[in-house]
Amino acid sequence: MKQKGGGLTMVDVTIRGAGIFGLACAWACAKRGASVRVVDPHGVGAGSSGGIVGALAPHVPENWNEKKAFQFESLRMAEPFWAEVANVGGGDPGYARTGRLQPVADEAALGLAQARAISAADLWQGFAEWTLERGAQGWAPASPTGWVIRDTLTARLHPRNACEALARAVVALGGQIEAEAPDEGHVLWATGWRGLEALSEALARPVGNGVKGQAVLLRHDARNAPQLFVDGLHIVPHADGTVAIGSTSEREFSDPSSVDAQCDALLTRAREALPLLRDAEVLERWAGVRPRARSRAPMLGQHPVHEGAFIANGGFKIGFGMTPAVAEVMADLMLDGNDRIPVGFRVEASL
Repeated sequence: MKQKGGGLTMVDVTIRGAGIFGLACAWACAKRGASVRVVDPHGVGAGSSGGIVGALAPHVPENWNEKKAFQFESLRMAEPFWAEVANVGGGDPGYARTGRLQPVADEAALGLAQARAISAADLWQGFAEWTLERGAQGWAPASPTGWVIRDTLTARLHPRNACEALARAVVALGGQIEAEAPDEGHVLWATGWRGLEALSEALARPVGNGVKGQAVLLRHDARNAPQLFVDGLHIVPHADGTVAIGSTSEREFSDPSSVDAQCDALLTRAREALPLLRDAEVLERWAGVRPRARSRAPMLGQHPVHEGAFIANGGFKIGFGMTPAVAEVMADLMLDGNDRIPVGFRVEASL
């Protein structure tokens, strides 16, 4: 227990939001010996973090900047991060670095891919490769040029399983996960798109919003195969013998959780891109709303409204890939006062 203001508090860190950022920050703090409590009335992974796609894909290796560097470091951290989560809590996040294939559309795209292969050799520091190879039959996208890009940095996990694994690991280290509880100790707000909307209202200016995504889960066992990225479509084989297809990006929507014809269109496009999936059984159609900060990078640091509190929000499409690094820099900030947040990720970047 820690002495504060003449009284005793049982909790060093209160985290509001049991999505991927909130749970990962709780895990990072708990590993450092802090007592943590995660508070979410809707439960673990109830928002977009409880989805089905789970593509941990890098930005292209060119025009390097702090966002790409931060993401690269996080993807490098991912394997030991998720292995430790699984070991401590006993849950399986479904992580594997299986790589990714992308078709090359034309000669211009081929030249660009060749240039990126050279950049990756430098920027990815030998940890992973971006290479070109001739397309193949079977589990490979059709390519107009006959060439496909293979990168070995891309990984996958199962989002809702990853959230459950983190929750189990946090509890195994003595943490609490509650539907309702008061703020104690340091307070971190990781409340997803609803939190960004509330922040925009409080500041009377847009700092972020929700972007709805729809996805489809199929029964098809390709668990050791690479992901495919075809014309903006992610096709992600999971360890449980399923394949996820995602996703739409909808700025305007009336029902956050409904699925419609756009979901059917995803399935049609996936089956055209990969004929192996034509007869695969549809197990689930899913929809959720992802938090997008105005800067398009995660919003990290001091909370602009709640004095003395912190915020970690706005993961959007890259939140799971950014998770290990986000958790570490937020634990550094909250527990040690060590601010390592890149400039483009600071709250001011979205204000």
